[in-house]
Parts: sequence; structure tokens; C-alpha cells
Amino acid sequence: VGYSFGPDITESFLKRNDLQLLVRSHEVKDEGYLVEHGGKTITVFSAPNYCDSMGNKGAFIHFDETCEPKFTQYEAVPHPNVRPMAYAAGMGGLFM
Repeated sequence: VGYSFGPDITESFLKRNDLQLLVRSHEVKDEGYLVEHGGKTITVFSAPNYCDSMGNKGAFIHFDETCEPKFTQYEAVPHPNVRPMAYAAGMGGLFM
């Protein structure tokens, strides 16, 4: 479940909280990130090929000393030949 909002809501939120930029995450974006609302909203998503089915890139964002966002994008790599959740066995076998 997600919420959609437009640039008017972004502007109101930023003004009310004395901010210049809204950075949010955990919404799949084809290129791993998306800049919207006149550059005032950035959505970044770090999981490439989400759920092994979306075909999206992953990305992360870094802010340098000038506070300009720098994006790094990457693609998914093949999984090792290990059954799903194999490494979770240390949790009392909950996921076996």
C-alpha cells in the first residue's frame, strides 16, 4: 500500500517543516530512483529486480558537501544456487 501525492502536497510539507527536499524510499522505480515535483521529491529504491520479477534497477543516493544528490544505479546479479531462506536457519528453523 502506498500513497500518491502531487507537487502541491510536497510543497506544503516542505514549507511546514522548513525543508528544501523530500527523499523517500521503498517504492519500486524502473531506474532505481525518480526525481519529481520540480526536483523537490526524490524516491530511491535499492532492490534491483524486486522479488525476482520486476526487472528494475536498484540505486542509492549520496549527498556531497554541497548537498547535491549523486545517484549510483546497479542491476541485479544472478542468485547463488541456494534454496530460498537457507541462511535463516539460525533463527530456530523458523523459515525452514
